[in-house]
Amino acid sequence: MVLAVTGSIAAVETVKLAHALRRRGATVQAVMTAAAAGIVHPDALTYATGRPAITRITGLVEHVLYCGEGGAADLLLIAPCTANTIGKIASGIDDTPVTTFATTALGRGMPVVVVPAMHESMYRHPRVAENLRRLRSWGIDIVDPKVEEGKAKIADTDVIVLHAERAVSGRPLLGKRVLVTSGACAEPLDDVRVLTTRSTGRMGQALALEAFRLGADVTVVHSGTFPCVRNIPATSAADMRSAVLAVCREGVDIYASAAAISDYAPERREGKIPSGSPLTVRLDPLPKVIDEVMAAFHPVTVAFKLGWHEEERARAMLESGVRMVVVNAPPAMGAAEGSFRIMTAGGVTTVTGSKEEVAAAIWAGLL
Repeated sequence: MVLAVTGSIAAVETVKLAHALRRRGATVQAVMTAAAAGIVHPDALTYATGRPAITRITGLVEHVLYCGEGGAADLLLIAPCTANTIGKIASGIDDTPVTTFATTALGRGMPVVVVPAMHESMYRHPRVAENLRRLRSWGIDIVDPKVEEGKAKIADTDVIVLHAERAVSGRPLLGKRVLVTSGACAEPLDDVRVLTTRSTGRMGQALALEAFRLGADVTVVHSGTFPCVRNIPATSAADMRSAVLAVCREGVDIYASAAAISDYAPERREGKIPSGSPLTVRLDPLPKVIDEVMAAFHPVTVAFKLGWHEEERARAMLESGVRMVVVNAPPAMGAAEGSFRIMTAGGVTTVTGSKEEVAAAIWAGLL
């Protein structure tokens, strides 16, 4: 990846960004404008990337070496990108190392990701907005800034890395609408107590972010917030059912039911139940959201079952139309990693590793 840095104060974040890209397996080559080199020293990016930072185009024609036809780079990532550089790229002006790399990359048709950073008033300038629309029309991915404190601040590092991974993935899920349910549900017992599970939502997060990397338009129904996806809040099983059905009415191609949706809800008591005395609680069964979704909307469906003893039920689900059933044991719930059995009509595959590795295997099995 070529990390192209321009003269925004956000250039100070690029050392951290370079390290993050390398941790994800990328080889990173830094390219800097003179203005960027006045904010962060080229030696800092040389250290962060492990390769000498490029601050001028020499007789080695570095822009062609990396971004020309057959060049070594798979991605040009311009982060941060100033209003000035955005305008130059949109107008075909080529007078800095970064714009020279951009001209070459666009001519080659390779992936380009632009990460704007500037004062908010500059970001709202009509011409800047028009230039960004033009870049998008050329297929450039624009990573929206965080607008706060009067500034259009550079996006968080994890967001930029996700966009970079998406750009080089080949986007096999491009155009697909993916719905993921994630995490635990909490069913109120009284005004202060709930019944819930140990689910943390790590599996749902891994599935959602991997789908984003692969190019999908991703919606997640859960109680948290994940980057780069549409987040719809839901706490109880009723909340989740209502949200899932609403999203499905909009249109869903793939439904991954990774949430630990409550099977039962307790009879709700008003106020706070006094402590200190034995209590009998009645649990009422709840409808199966996955069954409603499949019956009404027929998306490609991935189901999750907890417990190795559930394999017979998993096979029955495959026969009823579920595309894939992922079976795991209770120790995997809430853990960073675990052992999972991925069941399809074609057989059973066992995957052991992090939730991220398991999510990658699940999507690979669907593609």
